[in-house]
Amino acid sequence: MTIENLPPDNQEDMLILVDSSDNEIGFLSKSECHMDAGQLHRAFSVFIFNSSGEVLIQKRGPEKELWGLHWSNSCCSHPRKNENIESAVNRRLAEELTIQCPIHFLYKFTYQENFENVGSENELCYVYVGLFDGEIKADPNEVAEYKFISPQKLDQEIKASSENFTPWMKMEWNTILDSYKNDIENKIALRL
Repeated sequence: MTIENLPPDNQEDMLILVDSSDNEIGFLSKSECHMDAGQLHRAFSVFIFNSSGEVLIQKRGPEKELWGLHWSNSCCSHPRKNENIESAVNRRLAEELTIQCPIHFLYKFTYQENFENVGSENELCYVYVGLFDGEIKADPNEVAEYKFISPQKLDQEIKASSENFTPWMKMEWNTILDSYKNDIENKIALRL
């Protein structure tokens, strides 16, 4: 199926297929990217901190096909066909949380995780951080709950109830604690 054959509303859901080196190799609908074991596609995750050093986490909406009502990082999604990654990050922060703030790239990684018998995430994921202290108005269709939490408390909650968190968020949080904690603390102190 090509983008020309899709109804107009679905053209925006064409995601970017990539190889393991992050080279674009095509486009596929969001639903097709997540079927069975999934097709490797470009994605992003954002961790928003406030100036007190707390991190914003969200519980995914109940209508999410994969990992609905699981706690996750501040925002995660995909760039669309012909959209660069930073534009996609800024678009989704505004759409999902009404946040506008500078973002900083940390790293990227590839992972694949199955969700029950529903489908899978198979993503080459870019991980970003941002600093925001303003008002948040989360889209209730996307976000069931949200809260700022200290890194120590988040680490405790993940260890105590790992099954309540998305797999990518747990992987990313471990990497952030292991490799980027001091860098993030310095950025917060300097207000990013």
